[in-house]
Amino acid sequence: MLKIGIILGSVREGRNGEQVANWTLDFANNRKDQDVEYELVDLADYRLPFLSESLPEAEKEKANAVIKAWSDKMASFDGYIFITPEYNHAIGGALKNALDYLNPEVNNKAAGFVGYGSLGGTRAHENMRLILGELQVADVRTAVTFSLLADFENFSVFKPADYHADNANQMLDQVIAWSSALKSLRG
Repeated sequence: MLKIGIILGSVREGRNGEQVANWTLDFANNRKDQDVEYELVDLADYRLPFLSESLPEAEKEKANAVIKAWSDKMASFDGYIFITPEYNHAIGGALKNALDYLNPEVNNKAAGFVGYGSLGGTRAHENMRLILGELQVADVRTAVTFSLLADFENFSVFKPADYHADNANQMLDQVIAWSSALKSLRG
């Protein structure tokens, strides 16, 4: 059984990402892939301190527990689908910070991208490719790109165009294939 984490990488209040993540999870589950289990992981549920942040002694134990929970959750997956908006031509700071806490937990796994923004999050995807390359995560070619202009009514109500299903299917097929191949490598 492959386990694929769908990682909601925005923590902003009023974010559009929840709608996109739920659509992605529903889409993936409706494919009824054999031997694949999908799980939605919301980064907002992990209040990670900034990496190397100096914390008061009273907060260190709680922070270490959150960091361990994040690490354990990410280690439990064979592959990932990152849901990310594009902020200033890149991913958001919270997702970058969360990724900085990881390394061996994600090595030799696969990742796909679902983005949203004025250009569908494509520049955030490129930013993710650089970060994940350093973490030894194999990213797949096909991505899903939702436009704030065309796929959201009034920039807030998610109404994706039907044609996104083709990219979503291709991306999921690629993530499953690579995750399966890399799982055998991890042994």
